[in-house]
Amino acid sequence: MKPRHRRIALITGGLAAFGIATALVLNAFQSNLVFFFTPTQVSAGEAPEARTFRVGGMVQTGSVQRQSDGLTVQFVVTDTAKTIPVTYSGILPDLFSEGKGVVAQGKLDKNGLFRAEEVLAKHDENYMPSEAQHALDQAGKTMNMRP
Repeated sequence: MKPRHRRIALITGGLAAFGIATALVLNAFQSNLVFFFTPTQVSAGEAPEARTFRVGGMVQTGSVQRQSDGLTVQFVVTDTAKTIPVTYSGILPDLFSEGKGVVAQGKLDKNGLFRAEEVLAKHDENYMPSEAQHALDQAGKTMNMRP
């Protein structure tokens, strides 16, 4: 093989390896990517079906219902404009309570029930997850714009 052909083969092989590595990294990134949606966006059908995403807002007062098994809890997340029912089976964070900020990660079923795999709550009196705060701010602007 001539040196010129060998050089072209090495460059082509290097580019192919780089392309494969890039494709694998992008595939891993895509499968781990989780988007955030507000209850208003979920109600409008903007959330993906059969794919994990996050929904956040406030836990609606009076909506928390614990099942007899001690682990399953149902509650409603609101952004003050729309609500979405959530069910979660597991141990809730200590700071989870009604009227407080929450972000739940999971999937939406065909009946419109959000089945959470993970629930995140606020950290202290002044903190709310930035995604949830933004959702509430957007919902407040939307509500103020209505006639």
